[in-house]
Amino acid sequence: MAVSPMELMNAAYKAVEDKKAMNIVVLDLKEVSLIADYFIICHGNSDTQVQAIATEVRKRAQDLGANIRGIEGVDSARWVLMDLGDVVVHVFHRDEREYYNIERLWSDAKVVENV
Repeated sequence: MAVSPMELMNAAYKAVEDKKAMNIVVLDLKEVSLIADYFIICHGNSDTQVQAIATEVRKRAQDLGANIRGIEGVDSARWVLMDLGDVVVHVFHRDEREYYNIERLWSDAKVVENV
């Protein structure tokens, strides 16, 4: 049985939350883009925390049987991009998050409340 986008988003959200990610934002892209249904955007305060957040997201996605399509940036831990199919997770280092400000780029998307 395939995992639903909402289940995957909730699992990834819980993973970043459990690793104390900062300023977690979930964007609903279903009406704005074909790239994914959800973006999860967050940041960590150190390279170690960024890597721990990404590792936990990967573990939770694998536990659900989700197809992880790609993970980039874990070694540098400045911006980890995780393509989980219908859910894309962006884990930034705090210094990089402000610079890229991808929430602004996707400002047409709805912010998911009460995850």
